[in-house]
Amino acid sequence: MDGKGRAKDNIVIERFWRSLKYNEIYINDYNSPRETRHGVDSYIHLHNHYLPHQSLQNHTPAAVYNRDVILLSTCE
Repeated sequence: MDGKGRAKDNIVIERFWRSLKYNEIYINDYNSPRETRHGVDSYIHLHNHYLPHQSLQNHTPAAVYNRDVILLSTCE
């Protein structure tokens, strides 16, 4: 965080961790580390493959990464 604009780089990952905590971890009562790991893995799969992201023009991260879709530039 020592460079100019570095705080903005963390916004995406901080938002992801907040979503993971509130949508998966806090609402489930895990009994073991194995169950927790399975729940987190399931949420990450859901997040990457099924939930559309507004910042990706309502596409999933997997679709953009695999180049199933091409994002249109909003800058002119």
